[in-house]
Amino acid sequence: MFTGIIETLGIIKDLKKVNDNLNITVSSVVAEELKIDQSVAHNGVCLTVIATSNDDYTVTAIRETIEKTNLSDWKIGDSVNLERGMKLGNRLDGHIVQGHVDQTGICKSIEEANGSWYFTFEYDCNLNNITIEKGSVTVNGVSLTVVNSKEREFSVAIIPYTFEHTNFKNFKIGIKVNLEFDVVGKYVARLYSLKQ
Repeated sequence: MFTGIIETLGIIKDLKKVNDNLNITVSSVVAEELKIDQSVAHNGVCLTVIATSNDDYTVTAIRETIEKTNLSDWKIGDSVNLERGMKLGNRLDGHIVQGHVDQTGICKSIEEANGSWYFTFEYDCNLNNITIEKGSVTVNGVSLTVVNSKEREFSVAIIPYTFEHTNFKNFKIGIKVNLEFDVVGKYVARLYSLKQ
């Protein structure tokens, strides 16, 4: 389980296809502290550490994960948002994030707002995921509050700290991002659909 509060950025050092899987080697300041079998969220995707070596570590993504996320777009040199699993007893500063990406979305617009930024994302609403005003959503692993909710899009406001300390600073219109919708909202939507 994660909180959506990004610890640091990592840099993709290597991408190796192994059958249908993808081994991803990441360089990061947290690499020395990681252990094999530990979970780390990469742009919101929970992946298991399979090897460590000084300043870098390797994780594996299976085909289903690759198909459901933006992992197939990753290139060597890309920066990714990193968060290690939450420790019991810590404050939950973001919201409950599972690291299980629901779908991808596309950045539709970026608007500077005198010291902050508004990012608008479009997604396929046929997959039954929803947002609500002031509800939570995770974009590339970052816990955010929805400021404008529509049927197939939503906006979020990004403060300077988040902009500088995540890969939001690299976003351009058209970039594909990983989306994890609020887990409570998903249960409510599922219960509602069963009563129809």
